[in-house]
Amino acid sequence: MTHKHQPKQDSLSELREYRGVAKNRLALAMAVTGAVMVVEVLGSFYTGSLALGSDAGHMFTHLFALAISFVAITLACKEPCHHRTYGFYRVEILAALFNSIFLFAVTAYIFYEGVVRLLNPQPVIGFEMLIVALFGLAANGLSILILRSSVKSNLNVKSAFMHMFADTVSSIVIIIGAIIVSLTDLYIIDPLLGIGISVLIFVWAWGLFKDSVNVLLETAPKGMNIDDISAELRKSVPEILKITDMHVWEITSDMYSFTAHIQIDAADYAKSKEILKKINKVLAEKYSIEHTTIQIELPS
Repeated sequence: MTHKHQPKQDSLSELREYRGVAKNRLALAMAVTGAVMVVEVLGSFYTGSLALGSDAGHMFTHLFALAISFVAITLACKEPCHHRTYGFYRVEILAALFNSIFLFAVTAYIFYEGVVRLLNPQPVIGFEMLIVALFGLAANGLSILILRSSVKSNLNVKSAFMHMFADTVSSIVIIIGAIIVSLTDLYIIDPLLGIGISVLIFVWAWGLFKDSVNVLLETAPKGMNIDDISAELRKSVPEILKITDMHVWEITSDMYSFTAHIQIDAADYAKSKEILKKINKVLAEKYSIEHTTIQIELPS
């Protein structure tokens, strides 16, 4: 006996409503980021600051990342069709993966430019660099406030948020560097900061890359261990004799699937529907798993 338990319609509606709110927040963050990017590009040309220029380049990746995330979340809200039975939810994970790879390219470029500037330091206008960096810090802080409530349950939005958070840290570093340059004329500080920012971007990108690949490889979601789930099911549903061929994977952020073969005694077969309800209740309440396919089997 095979039983498929689909997510409740109201759960799917809530998920789409949540993504609609996240989409609006992404659009607002895009507007803020685009404005700051323009200011930082102009500021970099005026001051000659590589650190400021690298931050502007990083801002561009944020804008690009936000745009990718916005398109992905728009597609994810579309209804499933006959050949895309899960809908377009995986587009969000692809967007997060693409953003991480794009960040690797930006990191390589900024690091290269930093090394070139280290070998040939160039004058930097410290005070103007400080003003532009302060403006960037304020805008990044605003974007973080806009996106923070949508981060925990969506890897796609998390990828955009991580862009903004990393740039906030880099803005703080640039502000410190601008103060040092203004007071000491140590121009070598600027390329050092640029290199430091590139390392920071790489660290964030690597974490995002791993999370995205794990989802696409259908690795068990973070915090879920099939041995623990099996033990919990057998404890909560004593009718279960044996669990085999168990798989748990993440379709997209906050949407989990579960399949398994569950063996019960022949004497309990008449109440198999009741047993299935118990199993699905445990999976939903303990692990937020609402999409299940369970094969009930008798001892051979």
